[in-house]
Amino acid sequence: MTDALALLSFGPEGWGDELARGVLVTVALALCTLPIGLTIGFFVALAKQSEEPSLRLAGNIYTTIFRGLPELLTLFLVYFGVQIGINALLKLLGSGTTVEINSFVAGMFALGVVFSSYASETFLSAFRAIPKGQYEGGYAVGLSYGMTMRLVVLPQLIRIALPGLSNLWLVLLKDTALVSVVGLSDILRQTSIASRVTKEAFFFYGIACLLYLALALVSGAALRRIELRTERGTSR
Repeated sequence: MTDALALLSFGPEGWGDELARGVLVTVALALCTLPIGLTIGFFVALAKQSEEPSLRLAGNIYTTIFRGLPELLTLFLVYFGVQIGINALLKLLGSGTTVEINSFVAGMFALGVVFSSYASETFLSAFRAIPKGQYEGGYAVGLSYGMTMRLVVLPQLIRIALPGLSNLWLVLLKDTALVSVVGLSDILRQTSIASRVTKEAFFFYGIACLLYLALALVSGAALRRIELRTERGTSR
């Protein structure tokens, strides 16, 4: 027990400060990815239910690609592929500078597009669950399409989609561990370094499990409060 507390202590003798930084990086990456995924997913869902065939086709292609590719491969494509593409473009333009993509930014956008491809299906199901009479009622009282979406549809959409989006958030929290392979100092990378240095792999990977479970429990409690708030005034 004393050895375990020493390993988890803060300061030069322990790994507590490194693990704390890893938790902060993991949470920051997930929180920064969430708005990107939700925004893209919402507009992809709008495209997939559009009356314009080209928009529906584009939305279906997008979700097919990013739901079909492994998340790790998508991360590599963004981290290495985009970097190569930008540097090739700069070379064609005659610039001698090179660009290196930050692992946090690469992870944010890679996980964002994957999250959005799944979120779009959740939003699409929620759109289809809202009766068309809700739109017609908004138009009947003189609301424009944008105001109908904002005042009538979106409040219902959030309530219907929230359980599915809550599950996707928990998946996103776990997927942040993938970014450790491109050098981001998240929970998994910090525990991996600690396990190699101390030769206590089982202990530190067990700590990583507990940290991810703690984040999931905190997230579940927060999401439940949000869900209860969105259900106020609705019949059960």
